[in-house]
Amino acid sequence: MTVSPSISSETRDRLIAAACEARLKAYAPYSKFAVGAAILAEDGRFYTGVNVENASYGLTVCAERTAVGTMIADGRQQITAVAVCTENGVTPCGACRQVLSEFVPLAADIPVYIINAQGQVRETTLKTLLPDDFGPRHLG
Repeated sequence: MTVSPSISSETRDRLIAAACEARLKAYAPYSKFAVGAAILAEDGRFYTGVNVENASYGLTVCAERTAVGTMIADGRQQITAVAVCTENGVTPCGACRQVLSEFVPLAADIPVYIINAQGQVRETTLKTLLPDDFGPRHLG
């Protein structure tokens, strides 16, 4: 397995800032748990997303999946890095981990930056969060 090329500290900081800025726009009237996500695509563009809750709780959409949808709608299909900002610095849910893995090059890994409301950053990787993922390569 290879790890995607390192991103510059400037790009990393911009990605983290984008996730935390997006968090401020989350629609979370029920849980009050605002989440912001930012994706760095292969061409250097940033795509942000927020969690969007719904009175029918099962219809809530996570910030990471919102960001992926925006990236796909813009014609990009490869993720280089991800940042997720929450109140307490939790990692993406299992469904989001799976969706993110769909857009990482085969046999590659990407950095995932987890940020809390105090600005503390923890770095991990998608393969650490989802070590035995299922993806397009398994479909033939």
